Amino acid sequence: MLVAVAFFSVMDTTMKMLSAGFPAMQVAALRCLASLPLVLVWVGWRGALRTALKVNWPLHLLRAALGIVMLALFAYGVKHLSLASAYSIFFIGPILITALSVVMLGETVNAARWLAIGVGMAGVMVVLRPDGSGLLSLGGLAILAAATCYAVSAIAARLLARTDSKEHMMFWLMLLMAAGASVLAAPNWVPVESQHLPILCTLSVSGFFAQMAINEAFSRGEASVVAPFEYSALAWGVAIDWLLWRTLPDQFTLIGASIIIGSGLYLIRHEKVHA
Repeated sequence: MLVAVAFFSVMDTTMKMLSAGFPAMQVAALRCLASLPLVLVWVGWRGALRTALKVNWPLHLLRAALGIVMLALFAYGVKHLSLASAYSIFFIGPILITALSVVMLGETVNAARWLAIGVGMAGVMVVLRPDGSGLLSLGGLAILAAATCYAVSAIAARLLARTDSKEHMMFWLMLLMAAGASVLAAPNWVPVESQHLPILCTLSVSGFFAQMAINEAFSRGEASVVAPFEYSALAWGVAIDWLLWRTLPDQFTLIGASIIIGSGLYLIRHEKVHA
């Protein structure tokens, strides 16, 4: 999980760099197109292409649509926010998954877990600024909406995992997202030049190996043990912000992130008992 988070941080950095010169939807398309060749090779090597059409199409299409919106919103958000601020808001994702599991999966969440969910949402409000000024930030709202898409997609993935293999899930997610985002980005497509190739190669490799590492993490370890290491992303965000852009998170971001992480850890630690 630590390796996965490191690769995802590199991937997000490249997306932030690309967002400076490309529309958000095109950044989403480039992220998928860059990783698609590696995904095709991996799925072919796993021998899953022969049965790739025997899948749950409605859930695959739903996840792809959510993924496109999530990537575009995230690209827009990191264009206007530091990585540390974006990560702090995005950490609400696991908390939203717990809340949405009640509606979408019919799971039971007790009063203590609802309290933790409320505390986590309060942490997001702190990151967005308690005086209300942060709520006017389109970048902050974009990241919050992206986290919501991520949460719904994660619930859909839980349902999809009951019938489809992880190879098919990854193959169709990347292929459908690449196709859909490319079509949506086509009207405002900005030509990709040679100086962008190193960034795109970094995006491709980091995105692919991040997904491989996170799949390996959850397949080899219990979620309640592995998932907390996702929060190491904040350390990467702070370090990358300082090294590349000479910015550091303010006190509201750190306090809000601490609240969100605390409530998230509580929910994750109780996931085994909940299950």
